[in-house]
Formats: sequence, C-alpha cells, structure tokens
Amino acid sequence: MQEVGRVTLTQFIIDQQRKAEGATGDFSALLNDIATASKTISHAISRGCLGSEGEDPQLYLEKFAHDAMIKGDIWAGHLAGIASEAAEGFLPIPPEYPRGKYLLIFDPLNGSGNLDINFMTGTIFSVLHAPDPSRPATVEDFLQSGRNLVAAGFVLYGASTRLVYTTGQGVNGFTLDRDLGEFILTHRNMRLPETASTFAINASNERHWEPPVRRYVQELLAGKEGPRGRDFGMRWASSLIAETFRILVRGGVFLYPVDEKTREAGGRLGLIYEANPIAFIIEQAGGGAITGRNRLLDVTPSALHQRAPFIFGTKSEVERIHRYHVDYIEGRDHNSYDLPLFGSRSLFRNT
Repeated sequence: MQEVGRVTLTQFIIDQQRKAEGATGDFSALLNDIATASKTISHAISRGCLGSEGEDPQLYLEKFAHDAMIKGDIWAGHLAGIASEAAEGFLPIPPEYPRGKYLLIFDPLNGSGNLDINFMTGTIFSVLHAPDPSRPATVEDFLQSGRNLVAAGFVLYGASTRLVYTTGQGVNGFTLDRDLGEFILTHRNMRLPETASTFAINASNERHWEPPVRRYVQELLAGKEGPRGRDFGMRWASSLIAETFRILVRGGVFLYPVDEKTREAGGRLGLIYEANPIAFIIEQAGGGAITGRNRLLDVTPSALHQRAPFIFGTKSEVERIHRYHVDYIEGRDHNSYDLPLFGSRSLFRNT
C-alpha cells in the first residue's frame, strides 16, 4: 500500500495532464510506457551477467535494453516512429499497430562500456511531434532541432534507479521503490546551483583542445592564485548520464568539445540521442548547453547519428566558455595556452 504523502510518477503525470488544456492522455500514457520499460531494464542491469547465459554481458544488456524500449512503446498507438541509437535507421510502426502522433528517440543503454566495472549506466529518451501523423514516418521527421522537443528524460541505473524528465515546465526526479514497483517523486523542481566548483573533462585529450577550451581549463586549474580567485575540482566519470545527474544536483560544467580528434566526425556525442535531450533538461533546470560556438538546441541535425560537441552545466560557466570561443573566433584572444595540464600549472605540481 502506498504511504501517505508519497507522490508516484503515475500520479504526477496524471496531475500534469489535468493541468494541460486539451490533453488527450496519449502523452501521459507514453511516459508511463517508458517508465515501465525502464523498470524492466533496471531489473536486468541489477542481475549483471547472470542473465546473459554465455553471451557477452555488455552486448546482451545493450540488446535487452533496446528490445525492452521497443516492445514497451511500439504497440500502444502513441507513436508514429521510433529511432534508437542502437539501430542504423529508424523503426516505423508496424501496420498491425495503430499509429500515433509522437516520435520517440532513445539511447537504450548509455555508458554500457562501464558495465564490466559495475558503474552507472542509463537510458536517455526524448519525444517529438510527428510532422504529419496521417502518414508513415520518414527519416526527415526525426531531424528536428532540439527546440522542438516535447519532452526529454533519462533513467540512471546505479545504487538506486532514478528517472528524471521534463516536458518544458521544469525538471523533476523520481526514485524507484523496488518494494512498491513505483517511481516516487524525490527531486521536485530540480535547479542547478548558480555557482560551480567542479568541471568534468577528459584531460587525456588536452593536446587536441582548441585554445578557448585550454584557456578555460587552465584558468580553473590555477585555483586561488589564478584569474578566477578560487579553487575548482576536476571530475571525469566517463559517463554522460552520471555526469548529468551529478551536475543537476551539485552544479558544475561538463565539456566534450570539438578538438583535433573529433573534428572530422563533427564531435563525440550523438546529437539527437544524447546531446539534445540532456541540453533540454539542463536548460529547463536553469543551466546552459552549447556546442562551444552555438546554443546546442539550435542545431538542426542532418542525419540520425550525427555527432556534436557538447558543453553544458551551470549557466554562468557555460556563458564564460562561449565568450572565450567568441574571443578566439573574432581574434580578440591573443594569449598562448600551450602549457600542458600536467606541467607547471598541473594538478600534480610541486609545492
């Protein structure tokens, strides 16, 4: 029996539906279907390699998560098409199922490379309106900028299972109560702190960075003695979804910028599967999200698996990084930022 005062995800969604003029319930049902699929994935993740029966556990769980999302959402009549990061193209709704007015985009198991060390993974999802629900979906239907997102969220599988989502009216977080089998509201109206004390970047790529990124990181590493006048901590979990939740709760900034390694590919992270939904969530929580040069959500994708540079987090820090890029592009930044991270201004400098 549900405890008094506890708000379940189902209750929360229904309450939001009642406040939306003209709501039909289709969208609420879709969110509940996504939540149900994520519970199935969470259970499989908690068993680790026990269900793989001789298969590679990572490949098994990646496929399991992909199939669980498809099976959980394709049949109910809410969708016109599905695009999964694990599939080369998009998945049309089979003719035996009714076709709906939404497009579902998801990364079934983000960070699956960390499964062997029992680290956090997650499912990232976003929802768009189908441009014309009366006809079968096309690839072009999915190539909308992030400004058009109807909803976005992620489910983090770790010590506990957390679901965070937004419909453009703020960000709310839920924790799975395994005894009840329900997601319970635990993080109402999530907002990023206005100041940041940490940053996340893969320091092993320092030699490939553009000058604006090098400038920013070196200023932070200079600490109290540098231009920022205070110390910053560096984090790198090698998990986008884990970094996102940490930044939502504690603040900070995440950088996976374009550099000489990723320039040809356009960036490192998937634009529509990873960057767009996370950017939408971060902006709704009061943060900022950019490519470095532009607002991330203003980018119009040209392909399902297009890559993009991605910088997000506390708004003041993201705005500073954007200014540094503008200074560099417009030729106002004439300083040299060639000192290696682990040189005289290193984390490991002599004291």
